[in-house]
Amino acid sequence: MNKDLPDVASNETSPIRTPLEWVGMSRIDLPLQLSEPGCPGPVHAVVDALVNLPGVTVKGIHMSRIYSMLDQTSRLETVAPGDLRALLERMIDSHQDCHTDGARVALEFSLLSRRPALRSSDLAGWKAYPVQLEARLERGSFSLSASVQVEYSSTCPCSAALSRQLIADGFRSAFPEDTGLKSEDVAVWLEQHATLATPHSQRSEASVSVNIPASARDFGLMALIDQIEAILATPVQTAVKRVDEQAFASLNGQNLMYVEDAARRIQSALSGRYDNLHTHVRHLESLHSHDAVAAASAEYQGSR
Repeated sequence: MNKDLPDVASNETSPIRTPLEWVGMSRIDLPLQLSEPGCPGPVHAVVDALVNLPGVTVKGIHMSRIYSMLDQTSRLETVAPGDLRALLERMIDSHQDCHTDGARVALEFSLLSRRPALRSSDLAGWKAYPVQLEARLERGSFSLSASVQVEYSSTCPCSAALSRQLIADGFRSAFPEDTGLKSEDVAVWLEQHATLATPHSQRSEASVSVNIPASARDFGLMALIDQIEAILATPVQTAVKRVDEQAFASLNGQNLMYVEDAARRIQSALSGRYDNLHTHVRHLESLHSHDAVAAASAEYQGSR
């Protein structure tokens, strides 16, 4: 009986003859089992799916067709880069009457990964990493990009130097010259007074985006995340005991960094490994009410 239902999109034409760059749906909830080593279980993705509409007389696209294709994708055993390309191809093919030659999907989700404690061998916990994927197919050209976000701790080099100066001044005041100090005397003083001043540190965020090769078998998201955490050396922890907290304090003390240092470390270490590399870091300052930010891109580096 559907033939008796009105179909305005098909039976009417647009009175305004203007092509549209993108038309579709946004914020669609979808479970997906990604082809991603190290990440168990499906992810809850929020998806935008769109096609272009160059046909100036076409009233509207076929959104229900796109929705059905997304649902079919959600039922795949695993979703790999090639599956996103196949989805885009179907979206375009289903809109030939709209003269469509471009499609894009954007996905937002978090990857859960179980991370061990720094020292306690029996301790681990789950950490979520926000991810964005965007796939495009325009006039036969396919592109796929990924953006991941990693949280880490940053300790200010200037604040550390100022703190060390105050501690050194306090030590000189407590122990004038020629007092016959023993190492144990120094150790006792440090245990009581080494926190005369402490450098400020804060939770920080690194967002890194890269292109994924069209031929890739998986998305390589955890491999990218692991590299970023190794470069920064102070990723935030999950479950900790005192021995783990002490180890984390040691890592922070050995990896002092400004926001500029963090951005340069990431961009320098990953350049050459990924195409279209973009780095953006943000330090949520504990000294100020504002944040410190820095950004770098492959394009900017290449133009210098």
